[in-house]
Amino acid sequence: MVNYLLGEIKAITEDCGLRRRVRLQAGVVKRNRILRKTPAIRELVAETRLHKGMFLVPLFIIEGDGFHKEEITSMPGYYRGTLDYTAREVEGLLALGVSNVLLFVKVPDDRKTEDCVEAVREEGLLPTSVKFLKQRFPELCIMTDVALDPFSPHGHDGLVRHGEILNDETVAVLSRMSQVHAAAGADFVAPSDMMDGRVAAIRAALDAGGFTRTGIMSYSAKYASCFYGPFRDALDSAPGFGDKKTYQMDYRNRVEAIRETLTDIEEGADIVMVKPAGAYLDIIREVKDIVDVPVAAYQVSGEYAMIKAAAQRGWLNQDAAILESLTAIHRAGANIIATYFAKEAARLLRGK
Repeated sequence: MVNYLLGEIKAITEDCGLRRRVRLQAGVVKRNRILRKTPAIRELVAETRLHKGMFLVPLFIIEGDGFHKEEITSMPGYYRGTLDYTAREVEGLLALGVSNVLLFVKVPDDRKTEDCVEAVREEGLLPTSVKFLKQRFPELCIMTDVALDPFSPHGHDGLVRHGEILNDETVAVLSRMSQVHAAAGADFVAPSDMMDGRVAAIRAALDAGGFTRTGIMSYSAKYASCFYGPFRDALDSAPGFGDKKTYQMDYRNRVEAIRETLTDIEEGADIVMVKPAGAYLDIIREVKDIVDVPVAAYQVSGEYAMIKAAAQRGWLNQDAAILESLTAIHRAGANIIATYFAKEAARLLRGK
């Protein structure tokens, strides 16, 4: 009986295959364009949909009283500003339905020291900014950058001794820094340093301090990239010597990104990030396929600057480029997109 049934199935399968070949040979065409015929149909069958809730907005904060902002020359239309300016920006973002921010601070040169003590000062600009914004906007999700480059006279993400970026000593400072941010009210700390073992150390430090509800968004696959240039202008944090290739990843490597990401998850990361985004869509996809935590991607300053520059010269449509580039990042697998275009994208999506 079993052999008979198998024979029947094989015959049916062969017959179906034959009939399909006959149809194709007879000139039957699969009309794929039917699903692209009108805007309504295209919207109906769209596989990837951007939404405002996935945007994470980088905000650059400077010291000072009152409403003051400074345009970042290499990032046209983007500003760093005082807390009053930042609060107004947040009001606008919330009105658009964007409620997630990632905070960075520009530290005056006279507070940049070899030991980066400003990074762990409880009255420092970053924890002060977290408290200020949380008091005014309790619904805001605040993530904070955890790295030492803004606080170091060398512009490196870690402590430096005799030209070497120290790993374990840096991790100890980052752990304390994370506690300070958590105490100020940060929802997530975001270590962007790429030191070994920092996620486990930060998780242990947060738990030891009673900050069991503070999450970690780890820059897990952060590549040594030329696309960071405008960001370093924004924070005056370009490396004073050498480069960051001894701790940020080699852009030629793929398997290494998977290894780094899985390690961070094992150590306690709640969200993992790939940075940059646009030139690393393959990495985003591979990470997404193997992890069970949310995946973030950072559309970095150089990506922003390229689109802005091309649009200013009339070489492409800025609005179209914004939506296409962000959709590609989401299509690749990113649940969260850090982007300097968040405000523009939210407005464009509202108009659709």
